[in-house]
Amino acid sequence: MTYYEPLTYLVPASEDGMELRAILQRRLHISRKLLSRLKLTEEGITVNGIRRYINYRVQAGDRVEVRMEEETSDDILPQDIPVDVLYEDDHLLIVNKPPGLIVHPTTGHWSNTLANGIVHMWQERGLKIRFRPIHRLDRETSGVLAVAKNPYVHQNVSEQMKAGTVEKEYEAVVHGIVERDAGTVDAPIDRNPDSPHYRIVTPSGYPSVTHYRVLERFRDATHLSLRLETGRTHQIRVHMSHIGHPLLGDAMYGPDASGDSGIPGVPGEFAPESGVSEWPRSSVPVPDRHALHAARLAFDHPVSRERMTFTAPLPGDIGMILSYLRNS
Repeated sequence: MTYYEPLTYLVPASEDGMELRAILQRRLHISRKLLSRLKLTEEGITVNGIRRYINYRVQAGDRVEVRMEEETSDDILPQDIPVDVLYEDDHLLIVNKPPGLIVHPTTGHWSNTLANGIVHMWQERGLKIRFRPIHRLDRETSGVLAVAKNPYVHQNVSEQMKAGTVEKEYEAVVHGIVERDAGTVDAPIDRNPDSPHYRIVTPSGYPSVTHYRVLERFRDATHLSLRLETGRTHQIRVHMSHIGHPLLGDAMYGPDASGDSGIPGVPGEFAPESGVSEWPRSSVPVPDRHALHAARLAFDHPVSRERMTFTAPLPGDIGMILSYLRNS
């Protein structure tokens, strides 16, 4: 049996006599679920190299180690798909997801996903790692995505998300002029009962909060920075549409969702092969996907406890639209 690199904790004098269970849960922040798995593993929990029960009393200077079995994603087909790696260590992989790529295989989409590419990349390096995305991005959304390399890291960052200490910032280009320099949309979101794939703002929905800040204003559009306080499915898209400023290119929640935007003439220089297509009767060039990019992600590293910040530059299609808007 092989294991990932162990998590290590040296017991200080102030914790002499503390129960091993408390060390694991309070210092290494291991969840009860993961702790139950570790207890079944032969070398899962050791003190000075000796397997111990979690009611064992540690002594100052003891070396506590936690080992997790190596796992692989045998259900994911490895495919040679380019992966834009922003950061990687023994515990984390941070990538810049391109637009148009699904994160994980789903029914009807078993191949050509980000997961297929990452599994192939790891396999080529001889690594046995299970694909564990810590969060998700819509197929059309580009930007920073975090992947855990073991169950502890996944659990730890997920707990940080629940506690609200993970910072997620996006950039978007929306229809119309957003008048306030900054604001907050506090509007509950839930599934549309008539169409479960869609989300709507409804009083009976789940609490959902999005903070926005204007980066640039143009004649017919606004470039925004957005920060999520909650992480509901389609949250930014639903909230921006709710306040009358849907994302450019959003076929689900945008002004073209009904098939008629009702706004006048598009310039013709944006050919489909450039990543931007014409939207009839609109004065704003519209991308082939919704103009949303995960620009920044920050959280505490699960092992070093260091605050980590990851950023991804705006992709070409959104950059092209901003360039056009600045010069129109």
